[in-house]
Amino acid sequence: MAFLCLFTILLAGFLQGSQLVIAQLLHDENTLLAIGNELGLSGWGLNNSDYCSWPGIACDSNNSMVEKLDLSRRGLQGNVTLISELKALKWLDLSFNNFHWSIPPTFGDLSELEFLDLSWNKFGSSIPTELGRLGNLRSLNLSNNWLTGAIPDELEGLKKLQHFQCFTNRLSGSIPIWVGNLTNLRVFTAYENELGGKIPDNLGSVSELELLNLHSNQLEGSIPKNIFSLGKLEVLVLTQNKLSGNLPELVGNCKGLSNIRIGNNEFIGSIPKAIGNVSSLAYFEADNNNLIGEIVPEFAQCSNLTLLNLASNGFTGTIPPELGQLANLQELIVSGNSLFGEIPASILRCKNLNKLDLSNNRFNGTIPEDICNTSRLQYLLLGQNSIRGDIPHDIGNCLKLLELQMG
Repeated sequence: MAFLCLFTILLAGFLQGSQLVIAQLLHDENTLLAIGNELGLSGWGLNNSDYCSWPGIACDSNNSMVEKLDLSRRGLQGNVTLISELKALKWLDLSFNNFHWSIPPTFGDLSELEFLDLSWNKFGSSIPTELGRLGNLRSLNLSNNWLTGAIPDELEGLKKLQHFQCFTNRLSGSIPIWVGNLTNLRVFTAYENELGGKIPDNLGSVSELELLNLHSNQLEGSIPKNIFSLGKLEVLVLTQNKLSGNLPELVGNCKGLSNIRIGNNEFIGSIPKAIGNVSSLAYFEADNNNLIGEIVPEFAQCSNLTLLNLASNGFTGTIPPELGQLANLQELIVSGNSLFGEIPASILRCKNLNKLDLSNNRFNGTIPEDICNTSRLQYLLLGQNSIRGDIPHDIGNCLKLLELQMG
């Protein structure tokens, strides 16, 4: 008798669970049909096919619950609020479409969501505070929209966030301090906005930050040293802001740092010699600042260096002959400084050099006869110096030369 009771209870529980699954299946199918109708999606609901096989949809291992919805690059428009009814959704990609209006606050109800990409649309208004409820979210991309207002403090709840991208919007206010408290943060890109204030001092102190791009904002203050403290940074782009202070000596901690772009700011001081420790450095741009001192020969230790742009600063002294060791160097731009001496013959050993800009300095001496040893040279800019003597006949051997300035 007891066994029969237990069997009855188990059977009732099984039937109830089955009914819930069937109800969820019907709910998801009806929701998807409504979404397809609203957005004009072809191929959805044809021939009574299983919705898990519809284009852009992926279900769980039981082929029941919708876990992934990829509607990117389809030129879609319409109301996307109904998507928030797909409660098991873990991946939602609506990028590269023509969605307007506000981001639906109900997206904050998708508690299982790990990946959310709404980039390259025309979403306007502010970032919904409800998105802060997405505790499982690892990647959030809101870039290239028409979003306004501040980055809401409610997003502090996204503790698992690894990638946070909100570039090319109209966001204002400052970068919240809590961004620096996200222990899993690897990528933070907020360039081309209207953000002001300082970069939070704690940014990079607790997370292994790999990419930071804050180009073209209105940021002030100095570069926080903590950005380099854990040594994981690979790309740093801070161009076109109002930043000041020195480039921290701790930059030498980041052996894997390939891009340093800090041009068009108000930085002062000299370039730290620790730059030579950044063995992966390929691009260094620090033009249009107030940097002083000599160009450090330690750049020669960066064997992957492709671009060195130090234009429009206050550098003095000569070009270090050690730079001739940079076999991968393609562009050397040092115009608009107070450099002097002769054009160093060692630079001509850089066989991949295609742009040499020494204009608006105090260089003297003559143009080296073997100036065209660098067979890939396309731009030779020597104007506004004190160079004398003849123009070498061999300059005609610069077969790829596109621009020659010696005014």
